[in-house]
Amino acid sequence: MEKAAAVFKDFGIVFSSHTVSAHRAPELLGETVAALEEGGTEIIVAGAGLAAHLPGVIAGKTIIPVIGVPIASGSLGGMDALLSIVQMPWPVPVAAVGIDNGANAAYLAAEILSLKYPELKTKLLAFRNRMKEEAARDAGGGL
Repeated sequence: MEKAAAVFKDFGIVFSSHTVSAHRAPELLGETVAALEEGGTEIIVAGAGLAAHLPGVIAGKTIIPVIGVPIASGSLGGMDALLSIVQMPWPVPVAAVGIDNGANAAYLAAEILSLKYPELKTKLLAFRNRMKEEAARDAGGGL
């Protein structure tokens, strides 16, 4: 999740970080989600390994969009977490990114937030243009 935090910092997105277990501390999780709602949180990025219930449990407690990050752990290397996150029953969706890809979760969150915040949209477009220029340089100028 450190990669997600780095992306949020790069784009100037204010975020908070919490370590809460859906299984070992469900009451604390509920309190945390309620506090996030009250505080105006607009997107939640939740990482979880193994059975990866955390993103789904959060989604069941709020209508704030949740992006799940499957974490590689255990003998299945994160596949169990990935499947748990993407197989949420309707109508409680959780968006999912690749295993251990917290950075992509943060980029997705930034794109969603850019629909509301023009300054973030400007930053994202500049970032994409820099990526395109770097790719052109790496390819010898021929894209």
